[in-house]
Amino acid sequence: MILYPAIDLKDGQCVRLYKGEMDQATVFSDNPAAQAKAFQDAGCEWLHLVDLNGAFAGEPVNGGAVEAILAETNVPAQLGGGIRDMATIERWLDKGLARVILGTVAVENPDLVREAAKAFPGKVAVGIDARNGRVATKGWAEETDVMVTDLAKSFEDAGVAAIIYTDINRDGAMQGPNIEATADLARAVSIPVIASGGVSSLDDLIALRDCGASLNGAISGRALYDGAIDLAGALKALKG
Repeated sequence: MILYPAIDLKDGQCVRLYKGEMDQATVFSDNPAAQAKAFQDAGCEWLHLVDLNGAFAGEPVNGGAVEAILAETNVPAQLGGGIRDMATIERWLDKGLARVILGTVAVENPDLVREAAKAFPGKVAVGIDARNGRVATKGWAEETDVMVTDLAKSFEDAGVAAIIYTDINRDGAMQGPNIEATADLARAVSIPVIASGGVSSLDDLIALRDCGASLNGAISGRALYDGAIDLAGALKALKG
């Protein structure tokens, strides 16, 4: 199981939100590229990047910070937030991203997900963010009536590389991930599932790894910044 350190970008800084609320952001670094390099030096195999401003704006906002991260590191990185058309997808992949994450557009324009996954095999993931089992869009600001499993199943034949499932109520709250819902989703689809939201300890990571469903990985942010999870130690433990 891959551990993806999260770098959430707001106004050019590395932050973590509490339950997705933009006005409840804690700044952990004003140099995201240096933070990314530190994660790489600790041994991470991937980076998970989110353009928070972009998610609300519907277009990339923290592009400069993302480009600086890509210039400073050589591990693969995936990015979500404000990626809603083919031109933006192509531009980011040309700049060196390993994978783009399509969230809002997966609900509003699923044909784009299919088109992108076909054009860029292995480089398109779907981000499914949910409150109480229902998908939320536009930086989690808008709730839909779409159920998580229904949305995930609709992309079974699309060739997407992964589904990144976030339980919004757990995100940044340090209360542990929603293991049951994540495992249920992973069992329901053949697409690799990455868990996100609430991972706050090594025990959480081990519980996800051993949940009985085959998860591709887990994303952690605040716990790494707070020191609740030692990245190098966690990577070693997950391999063991």
